[in-house]
Amino acid sequence: MRLLHTSDWHLGRSFHRESLHDAQRAFLDHLVAVVAAERVDAVLVAGDVYDRALPGLEAVALFDDVLHRLAALGVPTVFISGNHDSARRLGVGAGLIDRAGIHLRTDPDGCATPVLLPDPDGPVAVYGLPYLEPALVRERFGLERGGHAAVLGAAMDRVRADLATRPAGTRAVVLAHAFVSGGAPSDSERDIAVGGVASVPAAVFDGVHYAALGHLHGCQTLAPHLRYSGSPLAYSFSEEKHRKTMWLVDLAADGSVSAERTDCPVPRPLACLRGSLAELLDDPRYEPHEQSWVQATLTDPGRPAEPMEQLRRRFPHTLQLLFDPDGAGGDASPSYAARVRGRTDLEIAEGFVRHVRPGTEPDGTELDWLREGFESTRESADRKAELPR
Repeated sequence: MRLLHTSDWHLGRSFHRESLHDAQRAFLDHLVAVVAAERVDAVLVAGDVYDRALPGLEAVALFDDVLHRLAALGVPTVFISGNHDSARRLGVGAGLIDRAGIHLRTDPDGCATPVLLPDPDGPVAVYGLPYLEPALVRERFGLERGGHAAVLGAAMDRVRADLATRPAGTRAVVLAHAFVSGGAPSDSERDIAVGGVASVPAAVFDGVHYAALGHLHGCQTLAPHLRYSGSPLAYSFSEEKHRKTMWLVDLAADGSVSAERTDCPVPRPLACLRGSLAELLDDPRYEPHEQSWVQATLTDPGRPAEPMEQLRRRFPHTLQLLFDPDGAGGDASPSYAARVRGRTDLEIAEGFVRHVRPGTEPDGTELDWLREGFESTRESADRKAELPR
């Protein structure tokens, strides 16, 4: 069976205020063309269909159009909701849409109810695990405490229990939206570490033949059966070196996996340029980047006059301007953003406690209070996002 694995479409997202509507439409056109040309048997979309819980009308129209086109091809498609999606909104009409071969898996209670795909080599059971926010789903899985690893582990226990009831030789595929240990993040993913450790061990997915992962925006292989497709478009300059692709996955009769990458359309390349303003404006080695989306870091000791206007005469698609003067010296205090970069909310809060109580570490009870506070805040925000406006 041939599967097409994609994720993290983020329909409705812009790139430094540059509209990506046409680029996202071109990607969806490409996806439909690949499905037809490569004789794909099923499409797997591992979350973050939309960029926000309340998507704009243009984003909804893109999604509606691709649903109709995939249904017209007669190719089963399985979607799960990601941490950017509103699970309730994405799942509206799921029961009816199922009849067209479009399977929206957004309810945690349905984790162990697979989409069964017929195949000459035997059935393939596709389990859709939507993004599982620990504070919202612990009780549903019978857990009193625990973070991402605990809730995802409980969901996978249900998957394995259901799989044990299936006919011998049934191959199992899981879609999940999570940060799996060993994955490489970029700057454009929303942090899911509120209240504790975000990552989950790869061993959580033991017992299935393929895990189609979403959340991280770089295409990567954690194991032959465990892969991220990454986002089809770049959503931050940290993705400058990414090759944006989807996975074409061939699932053999014995459950073994082979996979190859198929490239996505690139609307405009990214370029992170560094140098003095004069160098960037005059140096011929930057000529290949003149039509790229540009992040420019100026190293001039003083800020030049109207640098963005000057840069855009040569690089009309300059979107971000940074300053990092050469020779500033090592005594300059780093900015607050630089000091907290890469740290979780909980780690930042722990640092604040140490700052206001020098020489005293937060104890276990205080750490529990901090975790509960962050989880309560996330839970409140998620529930607010589900309310009608």
